[in-house]
Amino acid sequence: NMPLCKMYICFSVLAGLAVLCFFYISAFCPHFGEDFAYILRSIKCGIRLTKYKKIKPFYSILDCFLDAVKRHPKKIFVHFEGRSYTYGEVDKQSNKVARALQAEARLKEGDTVALFLANEPSFIWTWLGLAKLGCPAALLNFNIRSKSLLHCFSCCGAKVIIASSELQDAVEEVLPTLREQGISVYLMSDSCSVQGITALSDKISKASDQPLSRDLRANIHIRSTALYIYTSGTTGLPKAAIVTHERVWAASFLQSISGVTAEDIFYINLPLYHSAGFLIGMTGAIERGITIVLKRKFSASQFWDDCRKYDITVMQYIGETLRYLCNTPKKDDEKNHKVRIAIGNGVRTDVWSEFLHRFGDIKVRELYAATEGNIGFVNYTSKIGAVGRVNFFFFPYTLIKFDIEKEEPVRDSQGLCIEAAVGETGLLVGRVTKRSPFVGYAGNKEQTEKKRLRDVLKKGDLYFNTGDLLQFDKDNFVYFQDRVGDTFRWKGENVATSEVADILTMVHCILEANVYGVKVEGHEGRVGMAALTLEEGQKFDCSATYTQVVNYLPAYARPRFIRIQPCLEMTGTFKMKKVKLVEEGFNPAHIKDPLYFLDPEKKTYVPLTEEIYRAIVSKEVKL
Repeated sequence: NMPLCKMYICFSVLAGLAVLCFFYISAFCPHFGEDFAYILRSIKCGIRLTKYKKIKPFYSILDCFLDAVKRHPKKIFVHFEGRSYTYGEVDKQSNKVARALQAEARLKEGDTVALFLANEPSFIWTWLGLAKLGCPAALLNFNIRSKSLLHCFSCCGAKVIIASSELQDAVEEVLPTLREQGISVYLMSDSCSVQGITALSDKISKASDQPLSRDLRANIHIRSTALYIYTSGTTGLPKAAIVTHERVWAASFLQSISGVTAEDIFYINLPLYHSAGFLIGMTGAIERGITIVLKRKFSASQFWDDCRKYDITVMQYIGETLRYLCNTPKKDDEKNHKVRIAIGNGVRTDVWSEFLHRFGDIKVRELYAATEGNIGFVNYTSKIGAVGRVNFFFFPYTLIKFDIEKEEPVRDSQGLCIEAAVGETGLLVGRVTKRSPFVGYAGNKEQTEKKRLRDVLKKGDLYFNTGDLLQFDKDNFVYFQDRVGDTFRWKGENVATSEVADILTMVHCILEANVYGVKVEGHEGRVGMAALTLEEGQKFDCSATYTQVVNYLPAYARPRFIRIQPCLEMTGTFKMKKVKLVEEGFNPAHIKDPLYFLDPEKKTYVPLTEEIYRAIVSKEVKL
């Protein structure tokens, strides 16, 4: 039968082509399936965001929460220190907060309120209460004090501050200034005898828990300011990044894009005052309608016990927290848990590998993003070391050549920037468009302007300068290299501080390393120096450290000076502070910490005496 024969041949050809396509994709596009799934999830989120923009009145993350309350009021929203709070209970408590503040502080739509609160459930329902009144919240780092606290408070234009009872001393320290400025100060306490501070908890407990009218936030739209989140302050005083409702939605979608479902249980052990804990963790949980386990602060020793106790399936990490987990003593039941996804950023390659080896097959979703930025990446493939995949499908961005010494982009004869080649380290910049805006920092036009880069690929264009050096490889993976300012130049070569730190921490006695460049009079560039903390019970091994840096680092990258510290100064999100260390330099007369100098003649590190210091400054000793 000819028709059947032709049909058979046709099916055979199609089947053959399908097999060929499969082998071609497997051979040349090994991540096709993952890329396709990521693009599909991202498109779905994009469609939802477009829909929310058009809905009148505007549909915010608060409305998403209220819908979750209607769907499952008795589902647990927050586990905290042995207590559980359902979606319905959190909703009612936020109503009480809103009504108490409405009566006490006379808050109205658009009034900014500063939250100086610890990581506890009251943080969540206070923010929800403010959102119901249409009030943006400024999330203050609970570790800041004095000048820093006043700076952060003043730049967001808030007239009200709400503080946790345990932070009363910090508030009292700046109270005279706050009172001078006519600021209303509230304490999460049933009573307070200090003049100028009003107790709030008693007012909240007496307030009605009935829903509030949506009219109170009738003028809120997608581009309205939702939050002020402060940059971590690695390079000086923190800056208040303006976070719009659009940005809140975009960040909340990261859980969905990473494969989190409505059945998951999410562990937040990072501070809620920062974008990782608040936006990716908490608002992401609201978007998914899931349960969160909130921790007052990260604890490596309690981490896996918490995971087992609450059946946690998704964890968060940032900076050094995975390394802290890998540094805990090994146990037999380390893989006995239900964690399947880890979302975060800043993990070193060696720690990533060790983490998977010790704690099992967890999908690590390493990401790259900045609170104020307009570009980000997610490594949805679990390729160790990468922060994402090159994908121009959503937001326009590019890598440009960067002059480390001048700390500025390289430009051609026409004054335009030059794109970095594949495999070359370059500065990441994101084009500013209506779809990918850069709003900037509150009360800081100068810093906002510093982040704007003009005439990048053509005259008149505008890009957001991330201040980060990245690299794209031939397989379209993205790798973080260093921050501008962290990379320094010595002997005509660029030194990436993160690479040097990785080499140093491989020495048996070294726990942590913070690498930076210091100025030496009469020398071009900056010479390498490292502030170190040591493993418990260990002394600095001069010989082993010397051998390590000589074997693994080129001469120009070897730290010539070592400073031993009891602990490294960190930001609230475990980023190392360098500015003060750079300013202090390496003069033993001014530094009490033990200092060492790499002596190539003795082939070891030797204590840095004032005599050696003078010899270096007078150029008797060559660097």
